[in-house]
Amino acid sequence: MRYPHLSTHEVFNQAPPLAGHDVAADQALLTCVTEYQAAWALPELHEIGRQAGTSEVLEQARLANVHSPVLRTHDRYGHQIDEVEFHPAWHQLMAAAISHGLHAAPWASDRPGAHVARAAKFYVWTQAEAGHGCPISMTYSVVPALRHAPELAASYEPLLTSHVYQPVLAAPQTKAGLLAGMAMTEKQGGSDVRANTSRAVAAGDGSYLITGHKWFCSAPMCDMFLILAQAPEGLSCFLLPRVLPDGTRNAMYLRRLKDKLGNRSNASAEVEYENAVAWPVGELGRGVPTIIEMVSSTRLDCIIGSAATIRQAVVEAAHHARHRKVFGVTLADQPAMRAVLADLALESEAATLLAMRLAAAADRAARGDPAEAALLRLMLPAAKHWICKRTPLVVAEALECLGGNGYVEESVMPRLYRDAPLNSIWEGSGNVTALDLLRALSRSSARSAEGIESLRAELTSDAGADRRFDRATDRLFAELSALSSADRVSAQFQARRLAGLLTVTLQCSLMLKNSPAAVSDAFLATRLAGTGGLSGPGVSFGMLPDGLELTPVLGRAGTR
Repeated sequence: MRYPHLSTHEVFNQAPPLAGHDVAADQALLTCVTEYQAAWALPELHEIGRQAGTSEVLEQARLANVHSPVLRTHDRYGHQIDEVEFHPAWHQLMAAAISHGLHAAPWASDRPGAHVARAAKFYVWTQAEAGHGCPISMTYSVVPALRHAPELAASYEPLLTSHVYQPVLAAPQTKAGLLAGMAMTEKQGGSDVRANTSRAVAAGDGSYLITGHKWFCSAPMCDMFLILAQAPEGLSCFLLPRVLPDGTRNAMYLRRLKDKLGNRSNASAEVEYENAVAWPVGELGRGVPTIIEMVSSTRLDCIIGSAATIRQAVVEAAHHARHRKVFGVTLADQPAMRAVLADLALESEAATLLAMRLAAAADRAARGDPAEAALLRLMLPAAKHWICKRTPLVVAEALECLGGNGYVEESVMPRLYRDAPLNSIWEGSGNVTALDLLRALSRSSARSAEGIESLRAELTSDAGADRRFDRATDRLFAELSALSSADRVSAQFQARRLAGLLTVTLQCSLMLKNSPAAVSDAFLATRLAGTGGLSGPGVSFGMLPDGLELTPVLGRAGTR
Protein backbone atom coordinates (compact mmCIF):
# COMPACT_ATOMS: atom_id res chain seq x y z
CA MET A 1 0.00 0.00 0.00
CA ARG A 2 1.24 3.47 -0.89
CA TYR A 3 0.68 6.50 1.35
CA PRO A 4 0.16 9.63 -0.80
CA HIS A 5 1.13 12.01 1.98
CA LEU A 6 4.55 10.30 2.22
CA SER A 7 5.73 11.20 -1.26
CA THR A 8 9.34 11.40 -0.10
CA HIS A 9 9.21 7.70 0.71
CA GLU A 10 8.42 6.53 -2.80
CA VAL A 11 10.62 3.52 -3.54
CA PHE A 12 12.62 3.56 -6.77
CA ASN A 13 16.01 2.45 -8.08
CA GLN A 14 15.77 -0.78 -6.10
CA ALA A 15 16.10 -4.24 -7.66
CA PRO A 16 12.84 -6.20 -7.78
CA PRO A 17 12.64 -9.45 -5.80
CA LEU A 18 14.60 -12.27 -7.38
CA ALA A 19 11.67 -14.64 -7.70
CA GLY A 20 9.65 -16.28 -10.43
CA HIS A 21 12.65 -17.63 -12.35
CA ASP A 22 14.02 -21.06 -13.17
CA VAL A 23 17.07 -21.73 -10.99
CA ALA A 24 18.01 -24.54 -13.39
CA ALA A 25 18.46 -22.04 -16.25
CA ASP A 26 22.21 -22.44 -15.86
CA GLN A 27 23.88 -23.24 -19.15
CA ALA A 28 27.00 -24.76 -17.64
CA LEU A 29 24.86 -27.12 -15.57
CA LEU A 30 22.59 -28.05 -18.47
CA THR A 31 25.57 -28.77 -20.70
CA CYS A 32 26.92 -31.22 -18.11
CA VAL A 33 23.58 -32.94 -17.58
CA THR A 34 23.39 -33.68 -21.28
CA GLU A 35 27.08 -34.57 -21.62
CA TYR A 36 27.00 -37.02 -18.72
CA GLN A 37 24.01 -39.16 -19.81
CA ALA A 38 21.33 -37.48 -17.71
CA ALA A 39 19.39 -35.53 -20.36
CA TRP A 40 16.39 -37.69 -19.51
CA ALA A 41 16.18 -35.77 -16.19
CA LEU A 42 15.94 -32.30 -17.76
CA PRO A 43 12.12 -31.92 -17.46
CA GLU A 44 12.21 -32.68 -13.73
CA LEU A 45 15.30 -30.54 -13.27
CA HIS A 46 13.51 -27.52 -14.71
CA GLU A 47 10.45 -28.34 -12.61
CA ILE A 48 12.62 -28.23 -9.49
CA GLY A 49 14.31 -25.07 -10.76
CA ARG A 50 11.02 -23.25 -11.20
CA GLN A 51 9.88 -24.41 -7.77
CA ALA A 52 13.13 -23.27 -6.14
CA GLY A 53 12.67 -19.82 -7.65
CA THR A 54 9.16 -19.21 -6.32
CA SER A 55 8.37 -16.66 -3.65
CA GLU A 56 6.71 -19.42 -1.63
CA VAL A 57 9.87 -21.54 -1.39
CA LEU A 58 12.05 -18.51 -0.71
CA GLU A 59 9.76 -17.68 2.21
CA GLN A 60 10.03 -21.25 3.47
CA ALA A 61 13.80 -20.88 3.38
CA ARG A 62 13.62 -17.65 5.37
CA LEU A 63 11.31 -19.12 7.99
CA ALA A 64 13.39 -22.28 8.40
CA ASN A 65 16.42 -20.13 9.24
CA VAL A 66 14.70 -17.48 11.36
CA HIS A 67 13.00 -20.15 13.48
CA SER A 68 15.92 -22.37 14.43
CA PRO A 69 15.25 -25.93 15.65
CA VAL A 70 14.55 -26.36 19.36
CA LEU A 71 15.47 -29.33 21.56
CA ARG A 72 12.64 -30.78 23.67
CA THR A 73 14.21 -33.06 26.26
CA HIS A 74 10.95 -34.09 28.00
CA ASP A 75 7.26 -34.27 27.27
CA ARG A 76 4.61 -32.65 29.48
CA TYR A 77 4.44 -35.71 31.71
CA GLY A 78 8.17 -35.81 32.44
CA HIS A 79 9.16 -38.58 30.03
CA GLN A 80 12.53 -38.01 28.39
CA ILE A 81 11.94 -37.83 24.64
CA ASP A 82 14.97 -35.96 23.22
CA GLU A 83 13.23 -34.68 20.12
CA VAL A 84 14.02 -31.67 17.98
CA GLU A 85 11.19 -29.43 16.85
CA PHE A 86 11.51 -27.76 13.45
CA HIS A 87 9.44 -25.02 11.88
CA PRO A 88 6.87 -26.39 9.38
CA ALA A 89 8.87 -24.71 6.61
CA TRP A 90 11.74 -27.13 7.27
CA HIS A 91 9.45 -30.10 6.74
CA GLN A 92 8.08 -28.58 3.54
CA LEU A 93 11.58 -28.21 2.15
CA MET A 94 12.52 -31.74 3.22
CA ALA A 95 9.39 -33.26 1.70
CA ALA A 96 10.05 -31.54 -1.62
CA ALA A 97 13.68 -32.68 -1.71
CA ILE A 98 12.83 -36.30 -0.96
CA SER A 99 9.90 -36.39 -3.36
CA HIS A 100 12.34 -35.51 -6.14
CA GLY A 101 14.89 -38.14 -5.08
CA LEU A 102 17.63 -35.79 -3.90
CA HIS A 103 18.51 -38.28 -1.15
CA ALA A 104 19.41 -41.94 -1.75
CA ALA A 105 17.09 -42.58 -4.70
CA PRO A 106 19.87 -43.02 -7.33
CA TRP A 107 21.12 -46.14 -5.55
CA ALA A 108 17.85 -47.85 -6.48
CA SER A 109 18.46 -47.18 -10.19
CA ASP A 110 20.93 -48.67 -12.63
CA ARG A 111 20.09 -46.05 -15.26
CA PRO A 112 23.21 -44.33 -16.61
CA GLY A 113 23.38 -40.77 -15.34
CA ALA A 114 21.22 -41.40 -12.26
CA HIS A 115 23.80 -39.93 -9.90
CA VAL A 116 24.44 -37.02 -12.27
CA ALA A 117 20.72 -36.24 -12.35
CA ARG A 118 20.58 -36.36 -8.58
CA ALA A 119 23.64 -34.09 -8.29
CA ALA A 120 22.08 -31.55 -10.67
CA LYS A 121 18.82 -31.52 -8.72
CA PHE A 122 20.70 -31.18 -5.43
CA TYR A 123 22.70 -28.27 -6.90
CA VAL A 124 19.52 -26.49 -8.01
CA TRP A 125 17.35 -27.15 -4.96
CA THR A 126 19.96 -26.24 -2.34
CA GLN A 127 20.11 -22.77 -3.87
CA ALA A 128 16.68 -22.33 -2.29
CA GLU A 129 17.94 -23.35 1.18
CA ALA A 130 21.14 -25.18 2.02
CA GLY A 131 20.66 -26.28 5.65
CA HIS A 132 18.18 -29.06 4.99
CA GLY A 133 20.65 -30.51 2.50
CA CYS A 134 22.58 -32.04 5.42
CA PRO A 135 20.24 -34.99 6.16
CA ILE A 136 19.52 -35.30 2.44
CA SER A 137 23.23 -35.63 1.70
CA MET A 138 23.93 -38.06 4.53
CA THR A 139 21.05 -40.30 3.47
CA TYR A 140 22.50 -40.38 -0.04
CA SER A 141 25.92 -41.19 1.33
CA VAL A 142 25.05 -43.93 3.79
CA VAL A 143 24.06 -46.54 1.20
CA PRO A 144 27.52 -47.52 -0.16
CA ALA A 145 28.84 -47.87 3.39
CA LEU A 146 25.81 -49.85 4.54
CA ARG A 147 26.37 -52.34 1.75
CA HIS A 148 29.33 -53.62 3.75
CA ALA A 149 26.62 -55.31 5.84
CA PRO A 150 24.46 -57.02 3.19
CA GLU A 151 21.72 -58.12 5.58
CA LEU A 152 21.29 -54.60 6.98
CA ALA A 153 21.38 -53.13 3.48
CA ALA A 154 18.71 -55.52 2.27
CA SER A 155 16.48 -54.51 5.17
CA TYR A 156 16.96 -50.75 5.15
CA GLU A 157 18.01 -49.71 1.65
CA PRO A 158 14.50 -49.85 0.13
CA LEU A 159 13.30 -47.45 2.83
CA LEU A 160 16.34 -45.16 2.49
CA THR A 161 15.67 -44.84 -1.25
CA SER A 162 11.92 -44.27 -0.79
CA HIS A 163 10.45 -40.97 -2.00
CA VAL A 164 8.36 -40.63 1.18
CA TYR A 165 9.25 -38.16 3.93
CA GLN A 166 7.93 -39.31 7.31
CA PRO A 167 9.54 -37.27 10.11
CA VAL A 168 8.00 -39.08 13.09
CA LEU A 169 10.30 -41.26 15.18
CA ALA A 170 9.16 -44.88 14.97
CA ALA A 171 10.54 -48.37 14.48
CA PRO A 172 12.30 -48.22 11.11
CA GLN A 173 10.47 -51.13 9.52
CA THR A 174 7.10 -49.54 10.32
CA LYS A 175 7.90 -46.40 8.31
CA ALA A 176 7.49 -45.67 4.61
CA GLY A 177 10.79 -43.80 4.31
CA LEU A 178 13.97 -43.35 6.35
CA LEU A 179 16.72 -40.78 6.81
CA ALA A 180 20.26 -41.56 7.90
CA GLY A 181 23.06 -39.59 9.51
CA MET A 182 26.52 -40.14 10.90
CA ALA A 183 28.39 -39.43 14.14
CA MET A 184 32.17 -39.80 14.19
CA THR A 185 33.91 -36.98 16.06
CA GLU A 186 34.31 -36.76 19.81
CA LYS A 187 35.31 -33.79 21.92
CA GLN A 188 38.80 -35.07 22.69
CA GLY A 189 39.67 -36.07 19.13
CA GLY A 190 37.87 -34.17 16.41
CA SER A 191 39.22 -35.37 13.07
CA ASP A 192 41.53 -37.79 14.90
CA VAL A 193 38.80 -40.41 15.12
CA ARG A 194 41.25 -43.08 16.26
CA ALA A 195 41.33 -41.21 19.57
CA ASN A 196 37.63 -41.99 20.06
CA THR A 197 36.70 -43.41 23.46
CA SER A 198 33.17 -44.64 22.74
CA ARG A 199 33.20 -48.39 23.32
CA ALA A 200 31.23 -51.28 21.87
CA VAL A 201 30.54 -54.50 23.78
CA ALA A 202 29.05 -57.57 22.14
CA ALA A 203 25.54 -58.32 23.38
CA GLY A 204 25.66 -61.97 22.35
CA ASP A 205 22.90 -61.80 19.75
CA GLY A 206 24.88 -60.15 16.93
CA SER A 207 24.27 -56.64 18.22
CA TYR A 208 26.60 -54.45 20.28
CA LEU A 209 26.01 -52.09 23.18
CA ILE A 210 27.54 -48.64 22.64
CA THR A 211 28.55 -46.37 25.50
CA GLY A 212 30.14 -42.98 24.90
CA HIS A 213 29.53 -39.57 23.39
CA LYS A 214 29.74 -37.66 20.11
CA TRP A 215 30.68 -34.00 19.91
CA PHE A 216 28.88 -33.34 16.61
CA CYS A 217 25.86 -35.24 15.39
CA SER A 218 24.10 -33.26 12.67
CA ALA A 219 20.44 -33.89 11.91
CA PRO A 220 19.86 -35.89 15.13
CA MET A 221 16.25 -36.59 14.15
CA CYS A 222 17.38 -39.02 11.47
CA ASP A 223 16.13 -42.57 11.89
CA MET A 224 19.57 -44.17 12.04
CA PHE A 225 23.26 -43.30 12.17
CA LEU A 226 26.57 -44.78 11.20
CA ILE A 227 28.89 -44.29 14.16
CA LEU A 228 32.42 -45.24 15.17
CA ALA A 229 33.20 -47.00 18.46
CA GLN A 230 36.05 -49.03 19.92
CA ALA A 231 35.36 -52.78 19.81
CA PRO A 232 37.88 -55.34 21.12
CA GLU A 233 39.11 -55.68 17.52
CA GLY A 234 39.68 -51.92 17.24
CA LEU A 235 37.77 -48.93 15.92
CA SER A 236 34.66 -50.23 14.18
CA CYS A 237 31.61 -48.96 12.32
CA PHE A 238 28.08 -49.57 13.59
CA LEU A 239 24.51 -48.83 12.55
CA LEU A 240 22.63 -47.27 15.47
CA PRO A 241 18.87 -46.57 15.12
CA ARG A 242 17.01 -43.93 17.12
CA VAL A 243 14.15 -46.39 17.68
CA LEU A 244 14.61 -50.13 18.15
CA PRO A 245 12.67 -52.75 16.19
CA ASP A 246 10.27 -53.28 19.11
CA GLY A 247 9.32 -49.58 19.09
CA THR A 248 11.26 -48.52 22.20
CA ARG A 249 13.65 -45.56 22.08
CA ASN A 250 17.30 -46.49 21.83
CA ALA A 251 19.61 -45.21 24.57
CA MET A 252 20.78 -42.21 22.53
CA TYR A 253 20.44 -38.93 24.44
CA LEU A 254 20.60 -35.40 23.01
CA ARG A 255 22.46 -33.24 25.52
CA ARG A 256 22.26 -29.91 23.69
CA LEU A 257 22.04 -28.36 20.25
CA LYS A 258 25.04 -26.47 18.92
CA ASP A 259 24.68 -22.69 18.60
CA LYS A 260 26.31 -22.44 15.17
CA LEU A 261 27.59 -19.57 13.07
CA GLY A 262 25.47 -20.65 10.11
CA ASN A 263 23.53 -23.68 8.89
CA ARG A 264 20.96 -22.51 11.41
CA SER A 265 17.95 -24.29 9.93
CA ASN A 266 19.65 -27.63 10.59
CA ALA A 267 20.09 -29.07 14.07
CA SER A 268 23.48 -30.34 15.23
CA ALA A 269 23.66 -32.00 18.61
CA GLU A 270 25.99 -33.37 21.24
CA VAL A 271 24.84 -36.90 21.99
CA GLU A 272 25.56 -39.61 24.54
CA TYR A 273 24.98 -43.35 24.40
CA GLU A 274 24.42 -45.56 27.43
CA ASN A 275 24.35 -49.18 26.25
CA ALA A 276 22.67 -48.12 23.01
CA VAL A 277 21.98 -51.02 20.66
CA ALA A 278 23.83 -51.07 17.33
CA TRP A 279 24.83 -53.55 14.65
CA PRO A 280 28.29 -53.84 13.06
CA VAL A 281 28.78 -52.59 9.51
CA GLY A 282 31.78 -54.06 7.76
CA GLU A 283 34.68 -55.87 9.35
CA LEU A 284 35.28 -55.20 13.03
CA GLY A 285 38.42 -53.15 13.56
CA ARG A 286 38.05 -51.62 10.08
CA GLY A 287 35.70 -48.81 10.99
CA VAL A 288 37.49 -46.00 9.18
CA PRO A 289 37.74 -47.74 5.78
CA THR A 290 34.05 -48.65 6.10
CA ILE A 291 32.69 -45.25 7.03
CA ILE A 292 34.98 -43.53 4.51
CA GLU A 293 32.57 -44.86 1.86
CA MET A 294 30.03 -42.50 3.36
CA VAL A 295 32.50 -39.66 3.81
CA SER A 296 33.50 -39.80 0.13
CA SER A 297 29.92 -39.22 -0.97
CA THR A 298 29.32 -36.44 1.51
CA ARG A 299 32.53 -34.79 0.32
CA LEU A 300 31.11 -34.84 -3.19
CA ASP A 301 28.03 -33.07 -1.86
CA CYS A 302 30.27 -30.52 -0.14
CA ILE A 303 31.64 -29.66 -3.57
CA ILE A 304 28.21 -29.62 -5.21
CA GLY A 305 26.74 -27.56 -2.37
CA SER A 306 29.61 -25.06 -2.49
CA ALA A 307 29.26 -24.73 -6.26
CA ALA A 308 25.56 -24.07 -5.70
CA THR A 309 26.33 -21.39 -3.10
CA ILE A 310 28.76 -19.72 -5.49
CA ARG A 311 26.16 -19.78 -8.25
CA GLN A 312 23.44 -18.35 -5.99
CA ALA A 313 25.70 -15.53 -4.80
CA VAL A 314 26.68 -14.63 -8.35
CA VAL A 315 23.05 -14.64 -9.54
CA GLU A 316 22.06 -12.38 -6.63
CA ALA A 317 24.88 -9.95 -7.42
CA ALA A 318 24.14 -9.90 -11.15
CA HIS A 319 20.42 -9.41 -10.56
CA HIS A 320 21.05 -6.43 -8.32
CA ALA A 321 23.58 -4.91 -10.72
CA ARG A 322 21.21 -5.18 -13.67
CA HIS A 323 18.53 -3.14 -11.91
CA ARG A 324 20.41 -0.65 -9.76
CA LYS A 325 21.56 2.61 -11.36
CA VAL A 326 24.41 4.86 -10.31
CA PHE A 327 25.18 8.12 -12.10
CA GLY A 328 22.39 7.31 -14.54
CA VAL A 329 23.84 3.97 -15.65
CA THR A 330 23.07 0.49 -14.32
CA LEU A 331 25.76 -1.06 -12.18
CA ALA A 332 26.04 -3.93 -14.64
CA ASP A 333 27.16 -1.47 -17.33
CA GLN A 334 29.86 0.15 -15.20
CA PRO A 335 33.30 -1.14 -16.30
CA ALA A 336 34.54 -1.88 -12.79
CA MET A 337 31.39 -3.80 -11.89
CA ARG A 338 31.45 -5.67 -15.20
CA ALA A 339 34.94 -6.89 -14.37
CA VAL A 340 33.88 -8.10 -10.92
CA LEU A 341 30.73 -9.83 -12.16
CA ALA A 342 32.58 -11.47 -15.03
CA ASP A 343 35.29 -12.74 -12.67
CA LEU A 344 32.66 -14.15 -10.30
CA ALA A 345 30.82 -15.76 -13.21
CA LEU A 346 34.04 -17.49 -14.28
CA GLU A 347 34.51 -18.87 -10.77
CA SER A 348 30.92 -20.12 -10.75
CA GLU A 349 31.09 -21.85 -14.11
CA ALA A 350 34.37 -23.59 -13.29
CA ALA A 351 33.02 -24.80 -9.93
CA THR A 352 29.83 -26.10 -11.53
CA LEU A 353 31.65 -27.94 -14.31
CA LEU A 354 33.99 -29.58 -11.82
CA ALA A 355 31.20 -30.60 -9.44
CA MET A 356 29.26 -32.23 -12.24
CA ARG A 357 32.33 -33.96 -13.67
CA LEU A 358 32.96 -35.53 -10.28
CA ALA A 359 29.30 -36.52 -10.06
CA ALA A 360 29.75 -38.24 -13.43
CA ALA A 361 32.79 -40.05 -12.05
CA ALA A 362 30.71 -41.18 -9.07
CA ASP A 363 27.98 -42.37 -11.42
CA ARG A 364 30.40 -44.38 -13.52
CA ALA A 365 32.21 -45.73 -10.46
CA ALA A 366 28.88 -46.92 -9.04
CA ARG A 367 28.41 -48.90 -12.26
CA GLY A 368 31.82 -50.55 -11.98
CA ASP A 369 34.29 -48.27 -13.78
CA PRO A 370 37.59 -48.62 -11.86
CA ALA A 371 39.35 -45.76 -13.66
CA GLU A 372 36.61 -43.33 -12.72
CA ALA A 373 36.64 -44.60 -9.14
CA ALA A 374 40.40 -43.95 -8.99
CA LEU A 375 39.98 -40.47 -10.48
CA LEU A 376 37.32 -39.72 -7.88
CA ARG A 377 39.54 -40.88 -5.03
CA LEU A 378 42.29 -38.55 -6.22
CA MET A 379 40.23 -35.48 -7.05
CA LEU A 380 37.65 -35.47 -4.26
CA PRO A 381 40.00 -34.23 -1.51
CA ALA A 382 41.69 -31.76 -3.88
CA ALA A 383 38.44 -30.31 -5.21
CA LYS A 384 36.80 -30.32 -1.79
CA HIS A 385 39.74 -28.37 -0.42
CA TRP A 386 39.81 -25.79 -3.22
CA ILE A 387 36.15 -25.20 -4.12
CA CYS A 388 35.00 -24.99 -0.51
CA LYS A 389 37.73 -22.47 0.29
CA ARG A 390 36.88 -20.31 -2.71
CA THR A 391 33.21 -20.12 -1.69
CA PRO A 392 33.55 -17.59 1.19
CA LEU A 393 35.66 -15.36 -1.05
CA VAL A 394 33.02 -15.37 -3.78
CA VAL A 395 30.15 -14.76 -1.37
CA ALA A 396 31.96 -11.86 0.28
CA GLU A 397 32.63 -10.21 -3.09
CA ALA A 398 29.06 -10.84 -4.27
CA LEU A 399 27.68 -9.36 -1.05
CA GLU A 400 29.74 -6.25 -1.65
CA CYS A 401 28.16 -5.89 -5.10
CA LEU A 402 24.86 -5.25 -3.30
CA GLY A 403 26.44 -2.70 -0.99
CA GLY A 404 24.46 -2.00 2.17
CA ASN A 405 21.48 -3.86 0.72
CA GLY A 406 23.53 -7.03 0.89
CA TYR A 407 24.46 -6.52 4.52
CA VAL A 408 20.95 -6.59 5.96
CA GLU A 409 19.08 -9.71 6.94
CA GLU A 410 16.18 -9.03 4.56
CA SER A 411 18.60 -9.99 1.80
CA VAL A 412 19.68 -13.60 1.43
CA MET A 413 23.35 -12.60 1.40
CA PRO A 414 24.01 -12.68 5.18
CA ARG A 415 22.70 -16.24 5.28
CA LEU A 416 24.95 -17.23 2.38
CA TYR A 417 27.88 -15.49 4.08
CA ARG A 418 27.36 -17.41 7.33
CA ASP A 419 26.88 -20.71 5.53
CA ALA A 420 29.78 -20.29 3.10
CA PRO A 421 32.61 -21.66 5.34
CA LEU A 422 30.67 -24.75 6.43
CA ASN A 423 31.57 -27.16 3.64
CA SER A 424 35.24 -26.34 4.07
CA ILE A 425 34.99 -27.68 7.64
CA TRP A 426 32.47 -30.52 7.26
CA GLU A 427 33.98 -33.89 6.31
CA GLY A 428 37.53 -32.68 6.74
CA SER A 429 38.84 -29.14 7.05
CA GLY A 430 41.52 -27.73 4.78
CA ASN A 431 44.53 -29.47 6.26
CA VAL A 432 42.67 -32.78 6.58
CA THR A 433 41.69 -32.83 2.92
CA ALA A 434 45.13 -31.67 1.78
CA LEU A 435 46.78 -34.47 3.76
CA ASP A 436 44.23 -36.93 2.42
CA LEU A 437 45.29 -35.88 -1.06
CA LEU A 438 48.90 -36.68 -0.15
CA ARG A 439 47.81 -40.13 1.04
CA ALA A 440 46.05 -40.73 -2.26
CA LEU A 441 49.18 -39.71 -4.15
CA SER A 442 51.76 -41.47 -2.01
CA ARG A 443 50.23 -44.91 -1.98
CA SER A 444 52.17 -47.46 -3.99
CA SER A 445 48.98 -49.33 -4.82
CA ALA A 446 47.74 -49.81 -8.36
CA ARG A 447 44.67 -47.70 -7.51
CA SER A 448 46.81 -44.65 -6.79
CA ALA A 449 48.69 -45.00 -10.07
CA GLU A 450 45.39 -45.54 -11.86
CA GLY A 451 44.07 -42.29 -10.42
CA ILE A 452 47.01 -40.33 -11.79
CA GLU A 453 46.71 -42.05 -15.16
CA SER A 454 42.97 -41.33 -15.28
CA LEU A 455 43.71 -37.68 -14.59
CA ARG A 456 46.41 -37.69 -17.26
CA ALA A 457 43.96 -39.12 -19.79
CA GLU A 458 41.38 -36.49 -18.86
CA LEU A 459 43.82 -33.61 -19.21
CA THR A 460 45.74 -34.75 -22.26
CA SER A 461 42.49 -35.14 -24.20
CA ASP A 462 42.70 -31.33 -24.50
CA ALA A 463 46.38 -31.26 -25.48
CA GLY A 464 47.01 -28.68 -28.16
CA ALA A 465 43.79 -26.77 -27.51
CA ASP A 466 45.61 -23.97 -25.70
CA ARG A 467 49.33 -23.42 -25.11
CA ARG A 468 48.72 -21.98 -21.65
CA PHE A 469 46.87 -25.13 -20.68
CA ASP A 470 49.57 -27.36 -22.15
CA ARG A 471 52.19 -25.61 -20.03
CA ALA A 472 50.02 -25.92 -16.93
CA THR A 473 49.52 -29.64 -17.51
CA ASP A 474 53.24 -30.23 -17.98
CA ARG A 475 53.94 -28.29 -14.78
CA LEU A 476 51.33 -30.27 -12.83
CA PHE A 477 52.71 -33.68 -13.78
CA ALA A 478 56.26 -32.51 -13.15
CA GLU A 479 55.23 -31.57 -9.62
CA LEU A 480 53.39 -34.85 -9.11
CA SER A 481 56.53 -36.69 -10.19
CA ALA A 482 58.73 -34.62 -7.87
CA LEU A 483 56.38 -35.32 -4.97
CA SER A 484 57.30 -39.00 -5.02
CA SER A 485 60.83 -38.16 -3.84
CA ALA A 486 59.90 -35.35 -1.42
CA ASP A 487 60.31 -35.89 2.31
CA ARG A 488 57.27 -35.91 4.55
CA VAL A 489 57.70 -32.34 5.84
CA SER A 490 58.21 -30.84 2.39
CA ALA A 491 55.23 -32.75 1.01
CA GLN A 492 52.95 -31.45 3.75
CA PHE A 493 54.07 -27.88 3.15
CA GLN A 494 53.13 -28.28 -0.51
CA ALA A 495 49.84 -30.15 0.02
CA ARG A 496 47.48 -27.17 -0.05
CA ARG A 497 49.12 -25.62 -3.10
CA LEU A 498 49.03 -28.96 -4.89
CA ALA A 499 45.32 -29.32 -4.18
CA GLY A 500 44.74 -25.95 -5.81
CA LEU A 501 46.96 -26.76 -8.77
CA LEU A 502 45.19 -30.07 -9.42
CA THR A 503 41.76 -28.49 -9.15
CA VAL A 504 42.38 -25.42 -11.29
CA THR A 505 44.11 -27.44 -14.01
CA LEU A 506 41.17 -29.83 -14.22
CA GLN A 507 38.79 -26.86 -14.23
CA CYS A 508 40.70 -25.41 -17.20
CA SER A 509 40.31 -28.70 -19.04
CA LEU A 510 36.57 -28.75 -18.37
CA MET A 511 36.19 -25.14 -19.48
CA LEU A 512 37.96 -25.94 -22.75
CA LYS A 513 35.63 -28.89 -23.30
CA ASN A 514 32.31 -27.35 -22.29
CA SER A 515 32.36 -23.53 -22.28
CA PRO A 516 32.23 -20.99 -25.11
CA ALA A 517 35.68 -20.01 -26.35
CA ALA A 518 35.52 -16.50 -24.88
CA VAL A 519 34.60 -17.92 -21.46
CA SER A 520 37.32 -20.56 -21.38
CA ASP A 521 39.85 -18.02 -22.67
CA ALA A 522 39.01 -15.63 -19.84
CA PHE A 523 39.31 -18.37 -17.25
CA LEU A 524 42.68 -19.58 -18.47
CA ALA A 525 43.94 -16.00 -18.74
CA THR A 526 43.08 -15.28 -15.12
CA ARG A 527 43.66 -18.60 -13.34
CA LEU A 528 46.88 -20.00 -14.75
CA ALA A 529 50.17 -18.77 -13.34
CA GLY A 530 52.38 -16.96 -15.79
CA THR A 531 49.55 -15.87 -18.11
CA GLY A 532 49.27 -12.33 -16.79
CA GLY A 533 46.13 -13.04 -14.79
CA LEU A 534 45.68 -11.47 -11.38
CA SER A 535 42.69 -13.38 -9.97
CA GLY A 536 44.56 -16.06 -8.14
CA PRO A 537 44.51 -16.72 -4.38
CA GLY A 538 45.06 -13.65 -2.27
CA VAL A 539 44.03 -11.24 -5.02
CA SER A 540 40.60 -9.62 -5.13
CA PHE A 541 38.13 -10.41 -7.88
CA GLY A 542 37.74 -8.06 -10.82
CA MET A 543 41.45 -7.53 -11.54
CA LEU A 544 41.27 -8.82 -15.10
CA PRO A 545 43.89 -8.41 -17.80
CA ASP A 546 43.09 -6.13 -20.72
CA GLY A 547 41.59 -7.44 -23.93
CA LEU A 548 39.17 -10.05 -22.57
CA GLU A 549 35.76 -10.35 -24.23
CA LEU A 550 33.45 -9.98 -21.21
CA THR A 551 29.98 -9.94 -22.78
CA PRO A 552 29.79 -13.74 -23.28
CA VAL A 553 31.09 -14.23 -19.75
CA LEU A 554 28.49 -11.90 -18.24
CA GLY A 555 25.82 -13.77 -20.15
CA ARG A 556 26.58 -16.78 -17.93
CA ALA A 557 26.08 -14.80 -14.71
CA GLY A 558 22.43 -15.58 -14.12
CA THR A 559 18.87 -14.74 -15.00
CA ARG A 560 17.78 -11.44 -16.44
